[in-house]
Amino acid sequence: MSRSGDGSHPYIDERLNTLMNNVNAVRAISSAVEGTLGPKGLDTMLVDEHGQVIITNDGVTILEQMEVKHPAARMLIKIASAQQAKVGDGTTTATVLASALVQEGAAQVEKGVPIVQVIAGIQRGVEQGLAVLSELARKIDDLDDPLIDRVAYIAARENESIARLVTEGAKLAGMDQLLTPDWRLSDSIQAYEGEESEVFQGVLLNRLPVSRHMPRLIENPRILVLEDGLGPEGIDDEALGTEIGFRRFLENKEEFKQNLGKLDGLGINVVVCEYSCDPLAEEFCTDHGIVLIHRVSKQEMRRLAEHVSAKPIKRTGLLKSPIDLQVYIGGANLLLVDDRSEKVRIQEGMGKPTATILVGAATAEIVGEKGRIAGDAASSVQAAIKSGIVSGGGSTEIAIASKIEEWRSQIQGMVGYGIDAVIAALQKPFSQMVINAGYNPFEKIEAVKSAQRSEDCSSLGLDFNTGEVKDMMDLGVIDPTLVKYYALKAAGEIAVSILRIHTIIRMRPVSIDQE
Repeated sequence: MSRSGDGSHPYIDERLNTLMNNVNAVRAISSAVEGTLGPKGLDTMLVDEHGQVIITNDGVTILEQMEVKHPAARMLIKIASAQQAKVGDGTTTATVLASALVQEGAAQVEKGVPIVQVIAGIQRGVEQGLAVLSELARKIDDLDDPLIDRVAYIAARENESIARLVTEGAKLAGMDQLLTPDWRLSDSIQAYEGEESEVFQGVLLNRLPVSRHMPRLIENPRILVLEDGLGPEGIDDEALGTEIGFRRFLENKEEFKQNLGKLDGLGINVVVCEYSCDPLAEEFCTDHGIVLIHRVSKQEMRRLAEHVSAKPIKRTGLLKSPIDLQVYIGGANLLLVDDRSEKVRIQEGMGKPTATILVGAATAEIVGEKGRIAGDAASSVQAAIKSGIVSGGGSTEIAIASKIEEWRSQIQGMVGYGIDAVIAALQKPFSQMVINAGYNPFEKIEAVKSAQRSEDCSSLGLDFNTGEVKDMMDLGVIDPTLVKYYALKAAGEIAVSILRIHTIIRMRPVSIDQE
C-alpha cells in the first residue's frame, strides 16, 4: 500500500481525521451544557421554530431539545438520556466527563500512543475510579438524617421550597418504597400551572368524572380499576346487520346491564377506566352515585391501583361472581373532585404509601422548570437512600483523580497514557464549576488537591462563594454516590465507543422493496 508524500500512512491519516472530527462534534455538544454546571451555573434558553421558549439549566433537557445531526454528537446525547433513565440526575456531569475523556484520549493518540492502548488505559482507569468511589461513600439509614435535606437542597439548585416538598414526599413514601427497584419517587412529581405547591399521601388523577352530576366528595370510597373501557362487548357493523349479530348485540347489552348492577351490589362507588365508557354506563353511574372516570393514563392507573390496593381487571372480568370480584376492589380514606383544577384527588389508600408532590407556578415556562428541578431532587434523594452519599462540588472527582494518580505510578506500559486521560477528565467538572464561578481553574485545582493530600480529607473542595478551600460535608454540599457512579461508568463506555470509530460511512438509502 502506498504512503502519502509526507511519509504518513493514508489509512492512519483518515482514522485520525475521523477521530478529530468526532472530538470536535463532542466538544461542541459539551460546551452547550458546561455553563450550567455548579452553583454559579447559568440558564440556557431553547427556542423552537414556532417561537416556543424553554429556559432551563437541566442538562438532559438542553441536550434532548438540541438540533443535532453529527452521529458522534448524538452518541454523547444518549449518555444524558441513559443517565436520566437510570438515576434521574447527573446528566450534565456525565456529559462533561464523557466529552473530556474523548478529548483527553484523542490527545494521547495525537502524541502517537496506539489507540488500543489508550482505550485499555481508560477502561482500567474508570474501573479503578469506581472502586475508589465505593470506598468514599457514606451510607444513609434514616430518612430523618439531615444529610437527606442537603441532598434535596443541592439537587434542587438551592431552591429551599422545592427541596422541602421532595423530602416531605420521601418521608410519606417511606424507606421500603424508596428502596423498591422499579419504583421512582420522581414519578410522584405533578407540575401544573396556577396550582399551589403541596405534598399529600395519595394520587392525583388528571381527569374529571364523566358527568358533573356525579359526587364531588366520597369518604371511604370503594374503588374498581378497569384496564379497559366500561361498556358492552362490541359487534362490528357487518355482523350487526345480520339477525344473529343483532341478537348478539342485544344479549351483550343485557349482560352489560347485569354487570353494572354488580357494581352497585358490591358497594363500588368509584370506577376508574383506561379507555372510554359507554353512555349507558355513564347514566347508570350517575343515577347510583358512582364516580366514573375514564381515559386515565397507564401510569396514573398503576399508581392508583398500588396505592388503594386494587387489582386491575379487564371488562370481561365483570362476568365473575360478586364474591370473586371482592378481591379486585381497593379502598381509600377520601376522594375529592376539584372542578377548578379539573383533577381528582384520592387520599390515604389502603395499599402502598404513595406521595404526590404537587408543584405549582404562575406560568407554564416556570412550572415546567420547577417540575424538572423537583424531579432531579426526587431522583437524588432516592439515589442517596439506595447508595449513600459523597461530598459534592467536584471534590469527590478531584479525590478520585488523586487516588488514581497514586495507583498510576505502579502501572507499566503505554496503557498508562489512557489512565492519564481518566485523571485529566475527572478534574474537568470541578474545573468548569470554578470557571463558572469566576475563578482560575489551575490555581483552585492545585489548592484543593494540595489540601486533600495534606489533611488526608477527600471532602475538601472549594466554596464557590468565597473561593476558599472548605470541607464540603461541613457546608452540606453532598451528592448521591449512585449519580457519580453511573456518570463515570457511562462516560467511560461512551468515550471508548467513540474512540473506537476509525471511519464514518454513510449508509445507502433503504428502498421500499428492501423494507
